[in-house]
Amino acid sequence: MNINFTLISQALAFSTFIWFTVKFVWPPLLKAIEERQKTIADGLAAGERGKHELELASQRSSEILKEAKQQAAEIIQQAEKRASEIVEESKKTAKEEGGRIISGAKAEIDHEIFSAKEALRQHAAELAIAGASKILRREVDAKAHADLLATIEEDLK
Repeated sequence: MNINFTLISQALAFSTFIWFTVKFVWPPLLKAIEERQKTIADGLAAGERGKHELELASQRSSEILKEAKQQAAEIIQQAEKRASEIVEESKKTAKEEGGRIISGAKAEIDHEIFSAKEALRQHAAELAIAGASKILRREVDAKAHADLLATIEEDLK
C-alpha cells in the first residue's frame, strides 16, 4: 500500500464528509441554534414586559389603595357628621320634651293650686257660716243666704 494513495483517499473521504456535513447536517443545526436564540430573546423580552407590567400593577394597586383610604376617611367623616347631627337632634328633641313636661307639670301645679284655693275658699266660707251661726246663735239657711255666700267668696278671692 502506498502512503500517498491512503492520504489522498483519506483527504477525499474527509472532503466528502465536510461537503455532506455542510450540505445536510449544518443547515438544520444552524436553524435549531437560531430558533433557540429567538426563543431565548423572546423569553427575555417577555420577562422585561412582565417586570414592566408588575411595576405598573404595583403603581395601580397603590393608587387604588390610596383612593380606598381617602374614601374610607370621607365615609368616616360623614358618619361622624351624621352622628353629631343625630346627637344635636336628640338634644333638641329632649329639650322640647322637657319643656312640654315642665309646661304640663306647671299647668298641673297651677290647677292643683287653683283647686286648693277653691277648697280653701269653700272651707273659709263654711267656717264663716259656722262662725256667723254661732254668733247669731241660730242656724243660717244656706239657700236663703246664697247671695251672701257668693259675696263672701268673691271677697276671699
